[in-house]
Amino acid sequence: MTGMYFEDFEVGAKFVTAGRTVTESDVMTFAGLSGDMNPLHVDREFARETAFGEPVAHGLLVLSIASGLGIQTGIFSGTNLALLGLEEWKFLGAVKFGDTIHMESTVIETRRTSKGDRGVVRLAQEIANQRAEVVQKGVFASLMAARTRGPDQGAG
Repeated sequence: MTGMYFEDFEVGAKFVTAGRTVTESDVMTFAGLSGDMNPLHVDREFARETAFGEPVAHGLLVLSIASGLGIQTGIFSGTNLALLGLEEWKFLGAVKFGDTIHMESTVIETRRTSKGDRGVVRLAQEIANQRAEVVQKGVFASLMAARTRGPDQGAG
């Protein structure tokens, strides 16, 4: 599947990913991979005494899963050249074992680069759980391939 090119993104366009349930196994695997063994994530007895009352997923795990859900839409397949950055990212709520998350994206800006054969697409992102509670939000800036050079770009 070929993804969307720079020219295909229109400000205001919205995309919604499929959902994915975050499991205890996901959290334990991420803890081992990242080395983040914070007891809030991996120790039920410790977490029981916190405001959450139970373990919660790492915020970066949730962000990683949501990023993967975005890739699974096919929008970026073969046309995304780079993730340029995360802007104003906010962690707003906890994701517990068994919560199902999805991501909603809205194109907020497109601009062609000076090279002309690519462009920057900024997407406002909201990650929400099965209760439609937004647990994270911010902006992804991605460098996308263009089909053609911009009208004011040279051939070089």
